[in-house]
Amino acid sequence: MAIFLIFRKLNQPHFLYSIPSLFLSNHPTEVLILFFLIVTFLQSGIDKLLDWTGNVGFITEHFKNSPLKNSVPVLLAVITIMEIIASLLMLFGVYQLYTSEVKEISLLGIELSAITLIFLLVGQRLAKDYAGAMSLAVYFIISIIGVYLLNS
Repeated sequence: MAIFLIFRKLNQPHFLYSIPSLFLSNHPTEVLILFFLIVTFLQSGIDKLLDWTGNVGFITEHFKNSPLKNSVPVLLAVITIMEIIASLLMLFGVYQLYTSEVKEISLLGIELSAITLIFLLVGQRLAKDYAGAMSLAVYFIISIIGVYLLNS
């Protein structure tokens, strides 16, 4: 399907002027933001699934002095599920943006990723990991830019 779409674009007049849209649809900024967040959240979710015990141990140690210390496995499962669902929504959303320019699914995925980041921020602040909380701001800003662009 993707090969067909590429060949169809190549046969259009002045295809050289639309090389960026050849691979990034008519929404290159949105698609790049989506790819960035897909890589971020999908890798994180898969890592948690593949090394569940190691992640639970690391996070339990990280939150040993916080009010969340007894809830780590449940909260980690919630975050993992949110990361994977957000990634899948954004992945399907990229496909929809490319094929039909429909934005709703990708917007839903980015919104879920932003909510996930807020949850992570609350956890980092409760664990008094202010540097970790600060590093989440970059991802959150990118998410908010994506939400803004997909709403316009």
